[in-house]
Order: sequence, then C-alpha cells, then structure tokens
Amino acid sequence: MLIRERLAHKRPVFSFEFFPPKTEKGEAVLWRSLEQLAPLSPDFVSVTYGAGGSTRTRTLDIVARIKRELGIEPMAHLTCVGATRDELARTIDQLGDREICNILALRGDPPKGEDQFVAPEGGLRHASELVAFIRERGPFCIGAACYPEVHPEAESGASDLQWLKHKVDAGVDFLISQLFFDNATYHDFVRRATEAGITVPILAGVMPVTNYEQIQRFTQMCGATIPAPLRQRLQSTEGDPQEVFWTGVSYAAHQCRALLTPPVGDPFSTPRPGVPGIHFYTLNKSPATRAIFEILRLAHVAV
Repeated sequence: MLIRERLAHKRPVFSFEFFPPKTEKGEAVLWRSLEQLAPLSPDFVSVTYGAGGSTRTRTLDIVARIKRELGIEPMAHLTCVGATRDELARTIDQLGDREICNILALRGDPPKGEDQFVAPEGGLRHASELVAFIRERGPFCIGAACYPEVHPEAESGASDLQWLKHKVDAGVDFLISQLFFDNATYHDFVRRATEAGITVPILAGVMPVTNYEQIQRFTQMCGATIPAPLRQRLQSTEGDPQEVFWTGVSYAAHQCRALLTPPVGDPFSTPRPGVPGIHFYTLNKSPATRAIFEILRLAHVAV
C-alpha cells in the first residue's frame, strides 16, 4: 500500500516512528512495542536509518519483518550519509525486492564527531537529489522531512521554504514535520508552505515527553522550542518519572486533539481543516502513544 494512496482516501492517518536497536534485548523491546501498537491499526510505521547509515541492513530486515509478520505498512528511512550512488541504488533495489514501497528520503545528520555534512565521493549532497534518485528507480511513494521552526542549518525561514519546495518538486508525495509543541507554529508553517506552492500533505510530528533531559537534547538538535508552560510543568516534577510521563501524555493528547479538530471561528471565514495525519515519535516505546490514543478515543476524536 502506497502511503499517498492512503492519504488520498483516509484522513487523518496515524503513524509511528521507530529506530533499529543495536542489541538483541533492544530488538525484543522494539518488537514488543510494535505488537502492542498493532491492535491500534496504524496506517504505517517508519524505521529510521541509524547514524551514518550504521543500521542499514537492520532497517531492511525490520521493515520486511513488520510487513510480513504484523501486516502493518512499513516505511524505510534512507539517507545520503556514507553511501555512494551505487550503494544507494542497491539499497533501494533491495527494498523493492522485499515489496517495501514507501521510503522517507533524508539527507541525514553528519556522522558523530563531525560538525558539517560532507557528501561521500560518488554520493549525493541533498535530500532533493535523493528524492529524484529514488523516483528514477521505481514506483515508490516518497516522503520527506520539514521543519516548522526552520532547519538548524537554514539561513532563514524563507530560504528553508525555497529548499523545501525544490525537494517537493523533485518528487515528494508527502511531508512529515519535525516535532513541535506549539500548534500555532505548525499551522503558520503550513500556511507559509502553501503560499510557497507546496501542496502535498504535511503530517504533524508529535513526541510525547517521557524524559525531560532527553527532550531537551532533542529540541536543541532540531531547533524545536519547548513552550514555557510545559517547561515549567516538567521542571516542577522534580524528576519523578511517573509525573513526567503523565505530563507528557496529557500535553500531547491535548495537542493532538486540537490538531485533529478544526477550530470554530468566524462563520463567514474559511475554516482551517484538521491535520492530514499525526506521526508519533515513539523512541521504541508504546505506552505513551497508546495512552494518547485512548484519551483521544474517549474524547470522541477521529482515531
């Protein structure tokens, strides 16, 4: 199933992101989380590529197993990091051979210890190049990333949108946003993207906070902002894991409910539609996202 086809016939979609574990114990945790989420009937799940493409083979194995054993549509992440065109071509062909038809095309972060991304000899420099490269190799559905609060390396919000438009024009079918905590930031970004001529669906990326120190590191890396009320609430938990967990879950549930429910405003104005979908960053754990789903169901929000 191509994700673009699901988006054409179902709104909203719900998806979950996982990363390939490096140990057998970690893989057991991942699989348990996937099995617990399967009854929720996610529209798709994505599996990241690992720093520097270090988990390339494991990503291929996991997405194939998800499709084969759980019947959930998987999407494999693919990056330009540390790979030549020939190596990327082999990986893309291997995905096709395993009937994995959805790919999230990313430039990728610089390898650990390096400040800037440098394309390998014979490799690709930008996600837009990777998108075009994948498009040439088969009838894949291609997703890509976007940054509501501007990519950390972008010169400005305007230039970031120009690069995003270039990437979409190369053959992107849908976008997944980097995590954000202020819905107004997402809606403003979608408005600006639409004005720039970007018309593909933009899924909202949501990460329920389960560890305050961890989310601080993530937001510093990707340029996202933690709103003052949420930051103050997390700081007031004094490191109590249960308090942090339920603070994160309740905040994300309210955030998702607001994203999914079109606002009631001026009856003479054009209402803003609910988001086309929500992509949960799970960190390979299911309790938080399962709790959010139950809260949304109890609130009679379309899930």
